[in-house]
Amino acid sequence: MSIAFVFPGQGSQYVGMGRTLYEKFLEAREVFETASEVLGYDVAGLCFNGPPDELNRTYRTQPCILTVSVAAMKVLQNRRLSPSVVAGHSLGEYTALVAAEVLSFEDALVLTEKRGRFMQEAVPEGQGLMAAILGLSRTEVDEVCLSVNSGYVAPANYNCPGQIVIAGERKAVEEAVKIAKERGAKRAVVLPVSVPSHCALMIDASKRLAEELERIEFRPPKIPIVNNADAIFLHTVDSIKASLIKQLDSPLLWEDSIRVMIDSGINTFYEVGPGKILTGLIKRIDPSVKIKNIDSDLEEILQQEI
Repeated sequence: MSIAFVFPGQGSQYVGMGRTLYEKFLEAREVFETASEVLGYDVAGLCFNGPPDELNRTYRTQPCILTVSVAAMKVLQNRRLSPSVVAGHSLGEYTALVAAEVLSFEDALVLTEKRGRFMQEAVPEGQGLMAAILGLSRTEVDEVCLSVNSGYVAPANYNCPGQIVIAGERKAVEEAVKIAKERGAKRAVVLPVSVPSHCALMIDASKRLAEELERIEFRPPKIPIVNNADAIFLHTVDSIKASLIKQLDSPLLWEDSIRVMIDSGINTFYEVGPGKILTGLIKRIDPSVKIKNIDSDLEEILQQEI
C-alpha cells in the first residue's frame, strides 16, 4: 500500500479540535505543551475552548492547526504508520515540511504565526475577499475573473473539479460572484475569511516571508513532498523555500497535486489534522482511492494499523 499524509489548511479549524488526541495520547499532549512554550499562550486551551473569534484570528489559526496536525501525525507515527509522500493544503504545507523533517516543529510554529500576521497586514481588514465558485470549469472561472470591471480578482484555489476559489478586492470578488451565477454556476458564495490568500494582493506578505525564511534552518526532505504552487515533487531546500514564497501570491493547485501523487502510485490518503475538508476534495478528484480521516476515524485507523 502506498500512503500519502495530507494536512489541512486554514478553514479546517473548529473549537474543540485536538481534544481527543490530547486526552488519550501522551505524545499528542507533549506536542501541545511544546507549542504553548514556544508561542507563549495556552494553545490547548485556545483549540479546545476558543473563543471562536480568537481562534479564527489568522495568526492564531495557523499555528493552532499546525499543532493539532502534528499531534495527530505523532500518534500515527508512534504506531509505525508512515507515509510514502506528504502534501499540505496551503498552511498544511508547513505541517508536511515538519513531517519530512525539513523544518523543526518549533521553527514551523514561529513561522506560521508570522505568516499569519504578514497575510493579515498585507490587506487592511474588510478590503479583501474570497469566494467559492461551484459548478464551473477552470476556463469558465478564468473568464469570469477577466470580465470583472470593478477591481482585481483572480483564481486562488483549484481545489477539485467544479470547485474553484477566487480572491481579490472586495468589490471585484462580489462582482465576480454575480457574474458566475449569471453564467450557470451551481453556487457562488463569499467565504467568511478576511485575508484574500493566493493572489497578487499577497505580494507584500510574500516578500516579508522570504526574509523570514532566511533566518530559519531548512534541511533536505526525508520524505518526498508535493507542493501547492506547482504540483511537483520537491527535493531541495532552495526549491522548497521558493515554493513557500510563491504559494502565498499564486493559485493553489490542489487538484493537480493529488493527481500527481496518484500518478506516482499513491492509492491511500490519510487526512491528518482537524476537519474533513481534504477528504471531501479528494473524493471528488478520484473516487477510486482510499481515504482515511484522522479526525473521525482515529479508533478504526489505530485498530487496523497496530
